[in-house]
Amino acid sequence: MPTVEELYRNYGILADATEQVSQHKDAYQVILDGVKGGTKEKRLAAQFIPKFFKHFPELADSAINAQLDLCEDEDVSIRRQAIKELPQFATGENLPRVADILTQLLQTDDSAEFNLVNNALLSIFKMDAKGTLGGLFSQILQGEDIVRERAIKFLSTKLKTLPDEVLTKEVEELILTESKKVLEDVTGEEFVLFMKILSGLKSLQTVSGRQQLVELVAEQADLEQTFNPSDPDCVDRLLQCTRQAVPLFSKNVHSTRFVTYFCEQVLPNLSTLTTPVEGLDIQLEVLKLLAASVVSSSGQILSAFLKNLFDSVVVSCEYMPLPPEEAENGENAGNEEPKLQFSYVECLLYSFHQLGRKLPDFLTAKLNAEKLKDFKIRLQYFARGLQVYIRQLRLALQGKTGEALKTEENKIKVVALKITNNINVLIKDLFHIPPSYKSTVTLSWKPVQKVEMGQKRTTEDTTSGSPPKKSAAGPKRDARQIYNPPSGKYSSNLSNFNYEQRGAFRGSRGGRGWGTRGSRSRGRLY
Repeated sequence: MPTVEELYRNYGILADATEQVSQHKDAYQVILDGVKGGTKEKRLAAQFIPKFFKHFPELADSAINAQLDLCEDEDVSIRRQAIKELPQFATGENLPRVADILTQLLQTDDSAEFNLVNNALLSIFKMDAKGTLGGLFSQILQGEDIVRERAIKFLSTKLKTLPDEVLTKEVEELILTESKKVLEDVTGEEFVLFMKILSGLKSLQTVSGRQQLVELVAEQADLEQTFNPSDPDCVDRLLQCTRQAVPLFSKNVHSTRFVTYFCEQVLPNLSTLTTPVEGLDIQLEVLKLLAASVVSSSGQILSAFLKNLFDSVVVSCEYMPLPPEEAENGENAGNEEPKLQFSYVECLLYSFHQLGRKLPDFLTAKLNAEKLKDFKIRLQYFARGLQVYIRQLRLALQGKTGEALKTEENKIKVVALKITNNINVLIKDLFHIPPSYKSTVTLSWKPVQKVEMGQKRTTEDTTSGSPPKKSAAGPKRDARQIYNPPSGKYSSNLSNFNYEQRGAFRGSRGGRGWGTRGSRSRGRLY
């Protein structure tokens, strides 16, 4: 084993040789042997080996292996120095190997080392993006779980920081191709991260690019399979996939496949859904996702699932009840007033209103005359209770501004007022003869779109806490009188489809599946 003096002497030989450095193979071999020495010798070797690496291609494997020995050293300062110098080995055909090694080194628990590895990966990414991606995806597909996890997170956080000259169209195509391979067997959290990666690629910002992403999500959601409401993993997969698809939908990228699946398979099983996350209002979550999707559905196959939406949910006693029958003394015959679930009804009426806009003859058809009559009775009853709540909420929020509106209680009341005002606007539309679908509302959990100066406002104000201007008279009162307004319910959950990512996708492969991914022990790294 060479001493510190011998290492310096051989370093001098190589440094002084200038253009003839490749003739001093023996001197470089002495430096390589420095990795077998003590702490001082190893530190020098970590610096000297990469400095002359490019001059000795015949010793490339020995040099890389020597540097890797130092990357695994017990002394943290030696490891850090060795990692810092690794990009110097990333030349030609060695680059994918170095990328693979650096990806494995992401598993370190030392924060300083972890940052060095990240910086080294970014450095070689700028040298050869395709080669670096080869090393990263190799470990994502075949590496240990911790390496896979951190490699995916590296891509999800660092790709967006790279300049356009690095992330060329060809590089983005490679990312998409490799990502599709990974998506064949991913956990729920991994799927979300890959959608973040792919949706950030410039080449996928076009209509055709967005359509590709929606197709990827639809494949993950298994929309061709029969929905199993009692399987929490099946429910979780559908919800997570739909949440990823919603931001991609537009007038040119349709949501019809998802809306059809929800209306045909999910809504009829709404009351029997098994929640994948404790404390999650699974029924409301489903209805929110449906409401967020319907606006982008096409009009080609609407009649069948509009009927299903209407028959299965909109006129169900649970959400849109009939007025309770009265006893001879004028009091309700039943023991309790029905509960008016405003959050649910907002989603349901909005969904029906959006789909009805695409098929306006649905309620006016002679075949549905009785349905329309029954529907209006339910709407009328609901509207009366709704007006009571709107008055109560406006009174509670009257005069409150700034910090007063930021308390948790008042935040809930503000959202509740948005919900009830939205429902009020939709009911007014549906009470027109024939039913109208012209009004536009912003769902209570979405930000209100600002109207530019000079732009005509087409959206009714459904969020104001002040009384609205006097409008046309509402629906005429039904013969059945209501003496006490029914109680109401709205969700206090202010989040936008926010719940814990769990489960796994694309199972039955012996890998991740809908369970745990098998751990593979491969001995020494690299």
